[in-house]
Amino acid sequence: MREINLDRLRTLLAVADLGSFAAAAKALHLAPPTVTLHVAQLESRLGARLLHRAPAGVSATSAGSLLIDRARRLLSDADDLQQSVQRQIAARGGRVRLGASTGALAHLLPQALEALAARHPDIDVQVAVMTSEEALARLAAGRLDVGIVALPQPALPGLQVQAWRRDPVLAFIPAGWQPPRRVSPAWLAARPLIANDRSTRLSRQTSEWFAAAGQRPQPRIELNYNDAMRSLVAAGYGAALLPYEAGSPPPDSRISVRPLKPALTRALGLAHRARPDDGATEATLQALLEMRGR
Repeated sequence: MREINLDRLRTLLAVADLGSFAAAAKALHLAPPTVTLHVAQLESRLGARLLHRAPAGVSATSAGSLLIDRARRLLSDADDLQQSVQRQIAARGGRVRLGASTGALAHLLPQALEALAARHPDIDVQVAVMTSEEALARLAAGRLDVGIVALPQPALPGLQVQAWRRDPVLAFIPAGWQPPRRVSPAWLAARPLIANDRSTRLSRQTSEWFAAAGQRPQPRIELNYNDAMRSLVAAGYGAALLPYEAGSPPPDSRISVRPLKPALTRALGLAHRARPDDGATEATLQALLEMRGR
């Protein structure tokens, strides 16, 4: 059976509610023959009479009554869907799919989401944890709207990556180790290390930082969750190299934070389609871009 047209259902409801084909035609701004045709098409499509026609008026058959009850819910859902899409287009609301690493989610993203919610409370940002490579793949496939990705990234057709922020990478060290004021690769390589998971850009950056000084340390453990890494540092399990974002909470008193020598930074960008599909995505990007200097 072919699909039932929503406009035909609206016509049927109007006839049933108003009690006549003529009244429904007037209410719907349709010609009376068109209303008759709509009902006839539904009856033909379903293979059942939907309305009793009598001089005193029109009433629903048992099959018609069932269809009318279900049609009311279906048309209400269709109206809600249309309004949601229209709000999204107008940036008054809608859904934005955003992908980011755990590091960005912990401290950077909440600030942007708070500012966005104050201005656009009807925008629903759905956040997923993923690597930069996965975020770009999902953007290219149309399954993501915004990705917070490590820089640099190769140019991809149809996608745009804007530089967003650059944060220092610092050494998080158990306080009992009494670290120097500035930590070198040689000093750190001689001690137990908690490394970033090898799938991350930060892991490659830190490996290159060590290698440039002729060091190739073997970590005790590799993780992709910054808060867990800090907890292990606080427990004295090892030291870690992590980005430090302005505004993030002070570290545990059992952790000493030191700058690196030579210095190392983590650069992030905002990836999105070259032409965002809707106002909700544009509003989300704007809220994130306002955090560039924070």
